[in-house]
Amino acid sequence: MEDFIKNQTFAIHAVAGAGALTLGTAATYPLETIKTLVQVGSGPDKQWSAAQVFDRVRKLSGNSGLYNGFGWLALGRILGVGARFGTYELLTAFYKDGRKDNYVYVSEALLAGIAAGAVESVMSSPFELFSIRAQVKTASRIPNSSTIVEKTTISSSTAKLLRGYSPDVKALNHSVGLLSTLNTNSSNLTGSLKEYPWMMTGTGRAPPVYLVSRPTDVISLEGLGALWRGIRSGLVRDSVFGGVFFSSWQFLHRAMLDWKAVGMDPIPSSDDDVGPLHPLAVSLAAGFSGSIAAAASHSFDTAKCRSQCLVLPKYISMERKFLKWSLPGKRFERLTGIHPRDRNILFRGIWLRMARTGVASFVFVGSYFFLIDHLVLR
Repeated sequence: MEDFIKNQTFAIHAVAGAGALTLGTAATYPLETIKTLVQVGSGPDKQWSAAQVFDRVRKLSGNSGLYNGFGWLALGRILGVGARFGTYELLTAFYKDGRKDNYVYVSEALLAGIAAGAVESVMSSPFELFSIRAQVKTASRIPNSSTIVEKTTISSSTAKLLRGYSPDVKALNHSVGLLSTLNTNSSNLTGSLKEYPWMMTGTGRAPPVYLVSRPTDVISLEGLGALWRGIRSGLVRDSVFGGVFFSSWQFLHRAMLDWKAVGMDPIPSSDDDVGPLHPLAVSLAAGFSGSIAAAASHSFDTAKCRSQCLVLPKYISMERKFLKWSLPGKRFERLTGIHPRDRNILFRGIWLRMARTGVASFVFVGSYFFLIDHLVLR
């Protein structure tokens, strides 16, 4: 009976956490969409403002376009944030073992948060990829069938790599004509050249990102490794975010406990004697900590978002392995996955991410306490 009650309590906490995360993600997802499009659409010579992105999404996809890809991100947040808090609790349990009260030093919270953020990054990276590409699709002007010359049969390589894709046959034939000096009318050279994957668009480039957004398309064209594209910058981003978030939250939690204990008589000997803090105060501390952590890790978030919007077919990845292609940039940029061309745009959208993360953390913690109060304590 006792085991059943414990299992039921764990299930209630899990459901409350999942519901709170979904609510926090839903409340801030339009900001997430605008932030991502500002990061991805901006360049060294072009800068999108939040108002321009908002107008473009409404014009091309309507108001519902602001929530395109919400399901992927919500699922990734439930798994990723669950893994983050679970890892953090496990690590801090070792720190608190043998101590009189459940006290964790700020430095210990920092180290535990770094490890927890790394676990979260590995868990949530595939879901972020699909969410970001769905967001880009809402702001992309997709050509309709009248602008593309349809063809009843396409090359087998194109059909296998990207199902349902209709290449621009006019551009394809033009590129084949430039590649060959032979008479293509009397030979099968045209058909043979079109069999090569890099000719699928007629330009030698990979298809645009808005055409490679479904899981089947990503896996068939880019392989399973694409699900963790940008993992270098993602690991650094989530490790920095987790370390700063938990350490600043622990610092604020300690300060609020000391402030509450000032007027108590007798003076409490441990944190348990002080009693629990008000849920609103804890939620505000979580929101403030989330904003600080978002600011500290934003440059790596920009690098990850831009790398996930890069379509890299399997044949190009294989060619780079054979040629032992090295990553461009300085040593720090290579280790953290930052491309040199993105140096001047790493902080685009930082205020949007700080606002989204702060509000989402506040809503998540506050709604979690509210659900637990109604589902468990009562």
